[in-house]
Amino acid sequence: MINAPRLLADLTRLLKRLEDDLRQRIVEVAELKAGLQAEWQAARDADRTAETFESWADQVITQAGVHWLLSCVFLRFIEDNELIERPWLGGTPQSGRLALARDRHEAWFRERPLLSDRDYLLASFREAGALPGLHTFFDEAHNPVFRLGISGDAAMALRQFWQQVDPNTGALAHDFTDPDWNTRFLGDLYQDLSEAARKRYALLQTPEFVEEFILDRTLTPAIREFGFREVRMIDPTCGSGHFLLGGFRRLADEWLRSEPARNPRDIAQRALDAVFGVDLNPFAVAISRFRLLVAALNVSRVHRLTEAPDFKLNVAIGDSLLHGKRFGMTATDGMFEGAEHYAGTGLAHAYASEDLAEVQRILGRQYHAVVGNPPYIIVRDAALNAAYRARYASCHRQYSLGAPFTERFFDLALTGSDRQSAGYVGLITANSFMKREFGSKLIEHVLPRLDLTHVIDTSGAYIPGHGTPTTILFGRHRSPLGPSVRAVMGIQGEPTAPPDPARGLVWSAIVEQIDRPNSTGQFVSTSDLDRSVLAHHPWSLSGGGGSDLLEHLNAQGDHKLGDISSDMGRTNVVGEDDVWLFDADTGRRRQISRYLVPFVIGEAIRDWDIVDPPYAIYPYDSLGGQAVDPDVPLSRHFWIYRTLLKNRTVFGKSVEERGEPWFVHLEHYRSKLASPLSIAFSFVGTHNHFALDRGGKIFKQSAPVIKLRDKSETLHQDLTAVLNSSVACYWLKQVCHCKGGGGINEGHRGEKWEFFYEFPTTSVAEFPLPRNCRPSMAIEMEALARRLASLQPLAVLNKDPIDSVGGLKHRLAASQDEAVKTRRKMISMQEELDWQCYQVYGLCAERLHHLTPPAISQGERAFEIVFARRMAAGIESTTWFERHGITPITEIPTSWPEDYRDVVERRIKLIESDANIALIERPEYKRRWNSPSWESMQRDALRSWLLSRLEAPRYWTATADEPTQLTSTSRLADAARGDASFIHVATVYSGHSDFDLNQLVSELVESAAVPFLPVLRYTESGLRKRAQWEGVWRLQRCEDDGEDVGKIPVPPRFQNKDFQKANFWHLRGSLDAPKERWISYPGCERGADGSLVVAWAGWNHLQQATALAAYYLEMKENEGWEPARLQPLLAGLLELVPWLEQWHNEIDPAYGERMGTYYRGFVNEEARALGFTLDDLRAWKPVVTAAKRGRKKAAQPS
Repeated sequence: MINAPRLLADLTRLLKRLEDDLRQRIVEVAELKAGLQAEWQAARDADRTAETFESWADQVITQAGVHWLLSCVFLRFIEDNELIERPWLGGTPQSGRLALARDRHEAWFRERPLLSDRDYLLASFREAGALPGLHTFFDEAHNPVFRLGISGDAAMALRQFWQQVDPNTGALAHDFTDPDWNTRFLGDLYQDLSEAARKRYALLQTPEFVEEFILDRTLTPAIREFGFREVRMIDPTCGSGHFLLGGFRRLADEWLRSEPARNPRDIAQRALDAVFGVDLNPFAVAISRFRLLVAALNVSRVHRLTEAPDFKLNVAIGDSLLHGKRFGMTATDGMFEGAEHYAGTGLAHAYASEDLAEVQRILGRQYHAVVGNPPYIIVRDAALNAAYRARYASCHRQYSLGAPFTERFFDLALTGSDRQSAGYVGLITANSFMKREFGSKLIEHVLPRLDLTHVIDTSGAYIPGHGTPTTILFGRHRSPLGPSVRAVMGIQGEPTAPPDPARGLVWSAIVEQIDRPNSTGQFVSTSDLDRSVLAHHPWSLSGGGGSDLLEHLNAQGDHKLGDISSDMGRTNVVGEDDVWLFDADTGRRRQISRYLVPFVIGEAIRDWDIVDPPYAIYPYDSLGGQAVDPDVPLSRHFWIYRTLLKNRTVFGKSVEERGEPWFVHLEHYRSKLASPLSIAFSFVGTHNHFALDRGGKIFKQSAPVIKLRDKSETLHQDLTAVLNSSVACYWLKQVCHCKGGGGINEGHRGEKWEFFYEFPTTSVAEFPLPRNCRPSMAIEMEALARRLASLQPLAVLNKDPIDSVGGLKHRLAASQDEAVKTRRKMISMQEELDWQCYQVYGLCAERLHHLTPPAISQGERAFEIVFARRMAAGIESTTWFERHGITPITEIPTSWPEDYRDVVERRIKLIESDANIALIERPEYKRRWNSPSWESMQRDALRSWLLSRLEAPRYWTATADEPTQLTSTSRLADAARGDASFIHVATVYSGHSDFDLNQLVSELVESAAVPFLPVLRYTESGLRKRAQWEGVWRLQRCEDDGEDVGKIPVPPRFQNKDFQKANFWHLRGSLDAPKERWISYPGCERGADGSLVVAWAGWNHLQQATALAAYYLEMKENEGWEPARLQPLLAGLLELVPWLEQWHNEIDPAYGERMGTYYRGFVNEEARALGFTLDDLRAWKPVVTAAKRGRKKAAQPS
């Protein structure tokens, strides 16, 4: 039997080997590289890609590697299930077929001794392709294995992989024998075999219970209405073929039930004739075709392929959004014609295997049932994005593919008319279009023209693998019939991940209630909504009375927030954040501090305040001013990323095309910076977070600002208070998009209070404001928030000199006590704000807020007491208390003043009796007051202080009289012994006075250091990307010298996997931007010292070279190092030479030489003296010593 998890794991590892092999083959075989470069150049010329050749080729290599594996998997499946007589690759030992495969291989090579296993595998594929039904898998026009051949050694390893036998059991490691011929395992390979392909094509399988549910309401009624002999179904995004398999089985069953005497082979073909699929991913199509073929063989009762019909399959590689005709009601004017041309040269790498005539045939007709699970990623490619926009009215702003695919699904269904009935449509898609801005065109211009019949909120259901909140849409391609649409609206998510997702509580409720209008359960409610409600964006589909409460709040508004605002939104988009964003220490290290301004991001806005935002380079003469020419340190920083920065675009134009220098911010809205007062808010969060800012900052798109027409401070304070209320939180969550759990419990919706929402300015602007809405606690809340910020541990450390351990401990303890008191006051005042707003918005008639409330803690608020009581009674289950470290209480604290206890008691009674108050007074709308523990904040602050202290000038002297020198962590520790403040802070950080200072300094420095050589920083994939960046820099230098180098390709981004340590990734990021504090020289330790050798990362290239050269000479002349130990030091100097020649090649007044020229000569001479070439230096790699007792392998110089 097939062990699917083990097969996936083994093939994932094998794919990496094949990819590496193919990559090497492209380097070694000139014809392969030339062919790929021709394809890449054609794509570049057609503006289809801006990638470097190497990045582009990686995608082709992955496709080829996957096809080599899948081709073998297909052979192994038909071998072990004895669909062929003689196996090519393997078989089970007990059946004797493994021996047959080995004999066949041996006989083949006896006749062809000069060929390789690659030739054997290709010959096997060709022979298999001659069998009935297999020609589309193994012919040279459709399978990239014939274009990109692996090496003979890799082919041998691949062949031998299929013949591996478990030595303990004697069984074949991968036995594909299955009496049921189940091919579901291919879906797992489709989704998870290649991470790169999964991201590129948004690969995601549809669970069978979802597929069956959709087919029940599309294909099944289509069969009833049109007849099984006539019906045709299509999945335009078929992936690994789950919907196609389900449709095929249903149709085959209909034929068998109605005509049991008909030849089963004919039945299989007729069922195949009714099932169509298209997908952009070539290996997805290969899997779909194979699964359909196996299903057809099963139905036809054929057990040998030689006896099988040559089944015709209607599954093709293509882009369902571009290829084929537009039909009926969703066709747009000015549709994109000539898709054949568009999908030719520019997409050759993706469409090299497609049969364009076949794609056009399939997408050139309409169907009785259109089903699927389309991708919902955002289109990154500018040309494709434009093509889709030209063809689909639903493409708006930064749309996800779910929008045009929804339009296309209806488009491909039969258009209803007087002469024919309309086709059925069913799809599961991301629900982001409901509330995100891009969905407005789909909701207001496309769907109103169609007969949308059902909208089902599946965001609360547990659907394995679907971390993105989803919805299911059903409809027919005709004008709307009837005044209403059946809506299944969510109330509560799945409490825990169910053992059987098909029987999950939310999914079961959906299935049970979808045909019961006006039913309300614990998890969903079902209603028939008037179409006019769904004709306006955004949709608010809250069950359990939530929509009625929203209408009430809207009716209370005398005006909207947008009516009193002059502007809203971001002030700045830098474009490529890693180039621009720094902490203060990094800014000082890079000598660009004068250009830095606080850059507020969404995560920095929490609980009424803007907390520790990062800094951004701001190359302007003043806030909102004009661009300035950068000085030397900044210009050198920008030069590294010049190609990347020049390729930034907004609204299709680069900054240079807009008439500005290439080194300015991508977007810079000066009008929003003209006045200091702003209300900033977090674009994404589990709850609403607004804060008043008084100027001096710029704001990222994740932290939009509200600029009011009235510039008075009081109005800003009042509005900040209202927007921070639970009323505002409820209203915003009804009209804004829910992003789901943010990675927590992926595929399981959990509790609503942990869902993340997007709060776009277009939605916030609609927030209703009653007349004279002036919360009484607005000013005090702002003051408390500022007070709390001043009490944070790092603020305490930086406030006054540190003169003793006891004094520092006392200051921190006192701040902690005061911070707890301040936070409790804020919790109390927030409660009063919420209840005052309930009265202002007409939700309660009596006054239930208190003018002088006592400070309270989390867990003591009225709604929490109600929840605790319901938990104790077994009525409610929540992790709210556990996740926030709260001890639930069921009784009102007796220590409170009597009048306050009375107010809280009345609040509790109203929560228990009033439906509207009960809806708002829930964890999902009440402020979480969630922050790290004081202990973790204090530890982080102490660590940050120590790290910054070790960068102080006293540790790194560098003057004309005393040039830069490499040091070691033990020497830094020696210097720290004389730094009393460091010792005081280190004592508190360590928790005791007898800590090991050498060990502490070593750990601190190593955590913030990155090695000096690329080979010590990057993995193999990272080294390839680094080489591409170096190629871009070479072209930029040529460009600086006046050469015409054409359009320089954009270098690739780095990922975590490209770095040898997660810490390096943390310090460098996706653009490999150096933000480390120190440069490390692992393996270059002195014998007597033995601790890590380091340099300060704030030194420029010349200072680094000076220190490294001096260390090299000292080790050579005084320590007597062998050439092998000196080699990496020279390699490090060689790495610096291009930068020295670029930045430091003026005549040095101290030496009278050009230092770049000097060091190039120095490296050349020293390398010759040691017996090395420059290529030897570049090729140096550390020797990996054997691991002992499970310890990590250590890198040592060779």
